[in-house]
Amino acid sequence: MLAAVAFYVLAAMTIASAFAVISVRNPVHAVLFLILAFFNAAGLFVLLGAEFLAMLLVVVYVGAVAVLFLFVVMMLDVDFAELRQGFLSYLPAGLVVAGALFAELALVAYAATSADGAPIALAPAGEGGVTNAEAIGRVLYTEYLLVFQLAGLILFVAMIGAIVLTLRHRPGVRRQDIAAQVGRKRSEGVELKDIRPGQGLG
Repeated sequence: MLAAVAFYVLAAMTIASAFAVISVRNPVHAVLFLILAFFNAAGLFVLLGAEFLAMLLVVVYVGAVAVLFLFVVMMLDVDFAELRQGFLSYLPAGLVVAGALFAELALVAYAATSADGAPIALAPAGEGGVTNAEAIGRVLYTEYLLVFQLAGLILFVAMIGAIVLTLRHRPGVRRQDIAAQVGRKRSEGVELKDIRPGQGLG
């Protein structure tokens, strides 16, 4: 019964926070709602018995949100002085959201164990006592190795694209242009002067 209550609470909070990510106008608030959605999704993974995926979701994605936040600030020029003006007015709402998050985490921690102290096994148990991390590693590096490598390549290209989009060229800064150096002709770089005796270059 408690596991079902925890599931419905976490699922409702995940859907609500995901909708808030795409509906709020402030990019900083969108990132905070995204973090809340990740934490709720991690709680759902814990209820399913996939604690390894829950840990990855919190460590990798919540950690990567800081990079996402950095790119948003770089591209949109968020004015933090204007955002700090209404900080105290949003403090009660922030405390309520933080309290709800900690209550959910406590509910998941209590619901993850049954009355006898054994973990709730909502997902089918692995064969031969294989842990989640070992089972996922076997599947990724055997059956889906090519897809796994392609996913890494796509993420690498996306990272390069984000860096190129946020790169800004400031006027007055001298930079090396390799294409111009390689394509330079002799006539453009060498000038012959016929100096008569007794004359200078001036």
